[in-house]
Amino acid sequence: MPTARKLPSGSWRCQVYSHSVPVFNSDGSIALDSNGEPKMKRMYESFTSDDPTKRGKAEAEMMALEFSLNKKKRNSSRDLTLLEAIDNYIKIKEPVLSKATVSGYVKIRKYAFQNLMTTKLKDIDTDVLITAVSLESARKTTQKGKDGIISAKTVRNEFGLLTAVLNYYDVDYNEKRITLPKIPDKKIALPEPDQVFKAVKRTDIELPVLLAMWLSFTASEIAGLTKSESLLDDGKYIAINEVVLTIDGKEYKKDTGKQPKRQRVLRLPEYIKDLIDEVCTDRIVPMPANTIYRKLKRYLVKAGVAPITFHQLRHINASIMHLLNVPDIYAQDRGGWATNHIMHKNYTHAFSRERMAVDNAIDNYFVEIMQHEMQHDI
Repeated sequence: MPTARKLPSGSWRCQVYSHSVPVFNSDGSIALDSNGEPKMKRMYESFTSDDPTKRGKAEAEMMALEFSLNKKKRNSSRDLTLLEAIDNYIKIKEPVLSKATVSGYVKIRKYAFQNLMTTKLKDIDTDVLITAVSLESARKTTQKGKDGIISAKTVRNEFGLLTAVLNYYDVDYNEKRITLPKIPDKKIALPEPDQVFKAVKRTDIELPVLLAMWLSFTASEIAGLTKSESLLDDGKYIAINEVVLTIDGKEYKKDTGKQPKRQRVLRLPEYIKDLIDEVCTDRIVPMPANTIYRKLKRYLVKAGVAPITFHQLRHINASIMHLLNVPDIYAQDRGGWATNHIMHKNYTHAFSRERMAVDNAIDNYFVEIMQHEMQHDI
């Protein structure tokens, strides 16, 4: 155990070995000993207590002992490989992470930075990470039906977990020297709303598509909708109470209480209400999300429309609100994009006169589209 010594001032000081640094010659080269090995200088950490009594001595020695023990703990953790460190990190953080986040971390551990996974933390530095990022940026994608390399966004997400783990274990590196691939600016060419409506009209995915394109619901929000819990005031309104996530082929229900901006109530258009009334189950959209995605692509291609993702239906909704000059505060409220502060501030006024005018404008826009398409069918 380190021993404290009393200083002339009456304070107690206790020194404990911290680490060694190389000794340099006057010309900047590393000094060597008689055996040709680098000369090392031992560095010490000092701990003092201003209490001149024996209690101060014990206090200084205790601080030094804690430093020494933590140092051993840090050194032992750095003998972990990156793979082991990620596993430990996931176990430690799992209670406070969502299932989707944990699943994402597990996939990163399985596929990303494979050249680095067996490397010990003590051997990872800035240069090692620069090389690893370059190799990872050239990795071929493992997604079915896709060729080429993984996206820049994927690399950045993977590196986010990597740095979280390295920072947790106090690994020293200079992140500013590491260049990540730049995410290209993609201008998505969205189809017109009437093209989408025509492609899915009277199909088995018309309802989920309209819930996304008209009401700006996400796939997980749609999956969580039920007649018994989501429909309010005899079906005049529809509420987001919970979401259903599909992770590794399994569905998980999740309360939206942790995401206040997603808790919202929208007026239910009559056309969508009629489609819901035709559903014979309590769950409004019982079809699996992956099935909806595949069918949307197939129906759009069949109609001669460039396919988009299901999530991009929300982009169409946002574009429509911009076209109709909907104020940001109401666009954010309808789409669930508001910050927590804005959401709490405006939630109780969701059906004010101004908000109802916004709903009317959006509903009228879609009703005109549908009426136009129905007239062509006659």
